[in-house]
Amino acid sequence: MKTVKVNALTDLKVVKKAIAEQARLRVSQATEQVKLARQAASDKDLFIRAAGAVKPLPDKRRVLHKTEQMIPLAMQYQKDEKVVLKEAISDEFDVSTLLEADELLSFRRPGIGTDVTRKLRRGDWSIQRQIDLHGLRRDDAREALSIFIRESHKQGIRCVRVVHGKGLGSPGKAPVLKHRVHSWLVQKSEVLAFVQAKPADGGAGALVVLLMASRA
Repeated sequence: MKTVKVNALTDLKVVKKAIAEQARLRVSQATEQVKLARQAASDKDLFIRAAGAVKPLPDKRRVLHKTEQMIPLAMQYQKDEKVVLKEAISDEFDVSTLLEADELLSFRRPGIGTDVTRKLRRGDWSIQRQIDLHGLRRDDAREALSIFIRESHKQGIRCVRVVHGKGLGSPGKAPVLKHRVHSWLVQKSEVLAFVQAKPADGGAGALVVLLMASRA
C-alpha cells in the first residue's frame, strides 16, 4: 500500500509539472503574438509616415468602364424638345414676301389654291381648337404656339384659331405679337394656310389656321 501511495504522489507531481509547462508555453505564444502584432503596426506606421498615404494598385485583370453621368430621360426629353422648338421657328424670318397682297395679309403655301383661303374666310372649316397668346412674352408665345400646332396636327385637328391680340396694350399701339405670329406660322410645316378671323371670331386680333392632314 505504501508503494502505491508513493507512485501516485509521483505521478501527480509529474502531471502538475506538465500542466504548468503547457500553461507557460501558451503564455509565451500569446506574448509573442502580441509582440508581432505591435511590431507590424509600428512598421506600418513608420512606412505611412515615410511614404505618405497610398492607394492600392488597380487589378489589371479587370477593365474599369467610366460611367458617364446621364440626364434622366424625362429631363433630357424636355431639354431636347425646347432645343427643337427654339430652332424650328425664328424671329429673324421675313414673312412679308410670302403673304398675299391683300389687306388681310393671308397666307397659303405653294400649291394651295386661292379657294382654300376663300373657304377659310367664309368659315367652311369649323374651328376645332384655339390658343390665346395675348399677354404672353415673346419667347413664351413662340414656344406655346409651336407646341399647340404640333400637338393639334398629331391629333388630326385640321382647323384652329390663334388669338394674338390687336396690340392695343403694346407701346405705340403696334401689333408686335401679331406680326411675329404670322412669321412663326409660316415656318411651321404643318400649316397650309391662314387668314384673319371673321369679326365674330376675333377679327384683326386672331387668325384662322388650316393644318395639313395627319398621316396617322
